[in-house]
Amino acid sequence: MLRDPRSYLCNFLGTVYKNSSRETLMEVLKQDGLDKLCWIAAREQWQPQETDESFKNYQDALLQSDLTLCPVGINTECYRIYEACSYGSLPVIEDVMTSGDCGNSSVYHSAPLQLLKTMGAPFIFIKNWKELPAVLEKEKKISLQEKIQRRKKLIEWYQNFKAWMRQKFINTLENSFLPNAKG
Repeated sequence: MLRDPRSYLCNFLGTVYKNSSRETLMEVLKQDGLDKLCWIAAREQWQPQETDESFKNYQDALLQSDLTLCPVGINTECYRIYEACSYGSLPVIEDVMTSGDCGNSSVYHSAPLQLLKTMGAPFIFIKNWKELPAVLEKEKKISLQEKIQRRKKLIEWYQNFKAWMRQKFINTLENSFLPNAKG
């Protein structure tokens, strides 16, 4: 999965909400035929249950795409970022604050994706989907060998990130429930 050429430059499988940046993303992809280079499966309404077929399509899209487009939804951060990492598909993340429950931009100016940035996530962060054509043009010029190295780096970073988060969680539990058990 890491060494093979991938059929698609990018992917986005998800719900496109009215008056959202996801609509902008879809418009940008349709410009200049960029949608033909990417695996796009947009729907207008969120579906709470995955079918076996839709889950398989999602996995295939991650496996067959060099980049995974991660537009904001209700919150900035979502599961798509981490699933993309596990398949070696580099997340392209919309780096903006949303009005969801993960922070308030008037109080937490650096809140969006702060943990990922602090941990040196090797992602592509963009402020507006109108930046995407330039990202995809650059992506077209990257050799397979460079993409293989990037995939390896991404997966290694993700494994280290998960190990660090697991240890931080264990430490927090131990400090909370077993404060005198050290030694």
